[in-house]
Amino acid sequence: MLSPQDQLTELVRTLETEQHVFATDPLLITEKLKNEDGKPLQKLHRRAARIDSNGALARVLGKIDGRIKGIMIVMSILWCVSGFLGLFTLLQSNVVNFFYVLVCLLGFHTLMLVGWLVMALINQGKQSSNWFANFVSPSYLIRGKDDVTIAAVDLYERQLHHSGMRWYLGKFSHQLWLATLTGMLFAIIFLLVVRQYSFSWESTLLSDQALITLTRVLGWLPSMVGFEVPDSTAIVQSRLVTEAMPLSVARQWASLLVGSLLMYGIVPRAIAWSFCALMFRRKKMRLDIKLPYYQKILNFWQRQVVDADDFKEAPAPIAPTATISAGKKLVALLEYPSDQDDWWQLGLDTHFNDKFEVENFGIIDDRDDMARLTSYLDRHPVQVLLGIHESALPDRGTLRKLDQIASHATEGLIVQLLGSSPIGADISISPDDPNNVRYQQWQTALSARKIGLVNPDSHVGGTVVDRNL
Repeated sequence: MLSPQDQLTELVRTLETEQHVFATDPLLITEKLKNEDGKPLQKLHRRAARIDSNGALARVLGKIDGRIKGIMIVMSILWCVSGFLGLFTLLQSNVVNFFYVLVCLLGFHTLMLVGWLVMALINQGKQSSNWFANFVSPSYLIRGKDDVTIAAVDLYERQLHHSGMRWYLGKFSHQLWLATLTGMLFAIIFLLVVRQYSFSWESTLLSDQALITLTRVLGWLPSMVGFEVPDSTAIVQSRLVTEAMPLSVARQWASLLVGSLLMYGIVPRAIAWSFCALMFRRKKMRLDIKLPYYQKILNFWQRQVVDADDFKEAPAPIAPTATISAGKKLVALLEYPSDQDDWWQLGLDTHFNDKFEVENFGIIDDRDDMARLTSYLDRHPVQVLLGIHESALPDRGTLRKLDQIASHATEGLIVQLLGSSPIGADISISPDDPNNVRYQQWQTALSARKIGLVNPDSHVGGTVVDRNL
């Protein structure tokens, strides 16, 4: 699984490629981060967190992650309870067959552990079938038709099918076995505290000496950590016991039973769990910053000349020069007002002075303004001169408005970029300023749409008709 920061960063990438509208504009955040220090991955994490300024994306990711972990915790508790109840049922008699109980405790567990080890060696480097991904599919855990939920579910689905998940599944499987064995351990300790047991053994094929040897081999590892092991006399006396045995002998068998459960059950399974956790950490899914989306952002942050002799910077996109027709003009401001009433006179060629009529449409901001403008353009063949303030970002919403106006302007659309200088000064953005990133962003956007950019150095007058269209 990706880290929470990587998940949020990848979700932002997915949504931005689908033109999702975020709480904070990604373009503005990307610009501000250019001059901040930090490693590329840290800055990408910071960028994603700032874009998700209201925490909506993080909440959806947290909800999915919390429900997956909740299922795992509930399953672990159920396995622990089942282990406790299973052993509690097994030890209802006061006289129990030691080796029968031991086989019930560790027989199937040992076979499964050996089987997992063999399959891990056979399938080394291969991807195992991912039943867990189907069992805890995020599409079952969270409901929602909005684009954020759909993208978050898709992100988790991709993580659950990653090749490194085989170790995550192994860790979860060992976790369930540890829960079961822990429940058994609790049951044994509880029953040994409140009841007195006698332990016996019986066999048709094995002799006393064979059982003595088997018990000593079995008790070697528990005895290394301090557990008592029955001696030869106690082993012989315990054959076919049907009533209470000496307490000292019973304690030796009880100690061997608890020690065997710990040393042959819990400890090996804990080692296997730790190994899977370590391998998952090494093989876990990581953010691929080599994707074109991330490379474009990193190149913008790190753009600099490394070797002046060899470096050739790609030419920046340039919007085509506006061609001003001799017909009627419609002038309008996009979203922002202008400090100068006749702002368009700074852009129109003086060659057409007093040769055409200028229709001042005012400010285009909301949907009603756009509907009024497009309705007018459908009825009148005019060339549109659109004034865009330097504070405006070329984000998706603004560019959608620009595309809509261009599609309805039968005589063409031209753009003039405006600044915030006092009245009477040249209020156009200077294209000669190398640090004007916003100007270059508009150049790129207009170039892609083949929309002409008015030369800010020309001036003209005109006959103005101001109507409420």
